[in-house]
Amino acid sequence: MISTSDIRKGLCIKYSNDIYKIIEFLHVKPGKGPAFVRTKLKSVSSGKVIDNTFTAGHKIDDVRVENRKYQYLYNDGETFHFMNTEDFNQIEVNESIIEGRKFLKEGTIVTIIINTENSDILSVEIPQSVVLEIISSDPGVKGNTATNATKIAVLETGVEINVPLFIDEGDKVKVDTEKGNYLERIKD
Repeated sequence: MISTSDIRKGLCIKYSNDIYKIIEFLHVKPGKGPAFVRTKLKSVSSGKVIDNTFTAGHKIDDVRVENRKYQYLYNDGETFHFMNTEDFNQIEVNESIIEGRKFLKEGTIVTIIINTENSDILSVEIPQSVVLEIISSDPGVKGNTATNATKIAVLETGVEINVPLFIDEGDKVKVDTEKGNYLERIKD
């Protein structure tokens, strides 16, 4: 059991007969009334995000988890295959618990969160940003960096994103995996 003062981003808790991961929290001390903690909780089983408010001092059941590094190997439909970077054991993970899977490229190192009580895989976290190659886009326009005009480009994973006009096919770009936005061009 933990208290609301122990709440932090990434903490896994038992709540409403499910396991939730805290993705956002805010401690609030109003001028009148008791303090409370406003949270955004994401179900690790369904991916559903809910808002919840805990009063200060409320006791919460935490879930002991272990973070392990795995390398993404390949997928065969709905199953993704990963290899542990320490002992080289391979595991299979259903695509439904992988956020941002459309940005996964073979060889990417991910963090897999495992419940230590029963060895269930709770979630697969991909890096905050990844570097991917542009495989298809309209020709680039040199010098057009002053405006915020964009065009659609297809990444090597098949995802379409908006990129600035000066980006060409074959360029490598850094992409925010959470929002799916272009961040910057990577020079070799």
